Amino acid sequence: MKSVFLYSCLILTLTLQANLAFSNKNNTDHIFTDLTKQLVKDGFNKEKLDRLYSNKDIFFDSTGISLFFVHSEASLDYDQFVSESSLKNAFIYMDKHKNDLKEAENKYGVDKTIITAILLVETRLGKYLGSRLVINTLSTMASLTDNNLRKKLYKAIPVSKPGAKRISKIKFEKKSQYKAKWAYIELKALLKYSAREKLDPSKITGSYAGALGLSQFLPSNALRLARDGNKDGKIDLFQHPDAIYSIANFLKHYGWNPTISRQKAHKVLYKYNHSKPYVNTLLKISDQLKGLNFI
Repeated sequence: MKSVFLYSCLILTLTLQANLAFSNKNNTDHIFTDLTKQLVKDGFNKEKLDRLYSNKDIFFDSTGISLFFVHSEASLDYDQFVSESSLKNAFIYMDKHKNDLKEAENKYGVDKTIITAILLVETRLGKYLGSRLVINTLSTMASLTDNNLRKKLYKAIPVSKPGAKRISKIKFEKKSQYKAKWAYIELKALLKYSAREKLDPSKITGSYAGALGLSQFLPSNALRLARDGNKDGKIDLFQHPDAIYSIANFLKHYGWNPTISRQKAHKVLYKYNHSKPYVNTLLKISDQLKGLNFI
C-alpha cells in the first residue's frame, strides 16, 4: 500500500523512462518463460498463462521496478495531506459517501475519519490510482531470480538526483532477491484474485509497488481481506463501497476496535504502511476531520 508515493514519483518516473533502454516488449516470451514454468508447477493453467504473457501490453517493466531502488521515504511531503484544501476534499468525500462509511463503521468498528484518511493519503480519494499494469510490476520483479536480469537492471538504474550515489551492488542484490520472492507470492495472489472475481489481470493497473485500487491493497490483501461493500457479488477495489469496506476489514483484522487506544491505533495503522510519518499523518488527518465543519 505504497501509492502515497505515486505523485512524488511522477517526475522521477519520466526521468527513468528517458534513461532506461532495458524494457523490451519483444523479449517478453523469453524473459517470462521460466516464470511461467514455475507458475505451472504451482498449479496454474499453462494455456491461460501462455495467452496472458503473449499479450503485447505485458512486458519486463524495468522503468517501474527501478523505483524500488531509488525511492526515498524521507523525500515524501506528508504535509500536503493536512492542508486546508486536502482536508476540505476529505470532508466533502465523507459527506458524499456517508452511508457506506457509516455502514462500514458500524460493521467493523473503524472510525470513518480513519478510513477517509487512508483513502486521502493513498490515492487522493481516488484521483491517483497508478497507471502501471500490476502484472508487469510483479512479473518483472519475480523474474529477478535470474542473475543476468539482475545484472542488466543494476546497470540501468540511474541515481535519483545529481550528485547522489547509486545503490551499492551488495544492497541491490540483497533487496532484489528478497523482492523477487515477495513479488512471486503477490503475483500468484493477483492471478487467484483476478480469477475469483472474473477480472482480466492484463487490465488491472496500480502503483509502481504493485498496489491496486482506491485502497491500494497488495494482491495478497485483496485476496484475503477485501470485502464486497456494495453487495453486488463482486469485490472491485476500484469501487468506493468495496474499498471502504475493505479498509475497515483490514484494520479490524489487525486489531482495530471502537475503543482502541492511540498507541494501539498507531501499531494497527503501521500494518497498512510501514512508515511512522505515514501513520502520524493518518492520525493527524483523522483528528482534523473530527473537528471540521466546512459544509
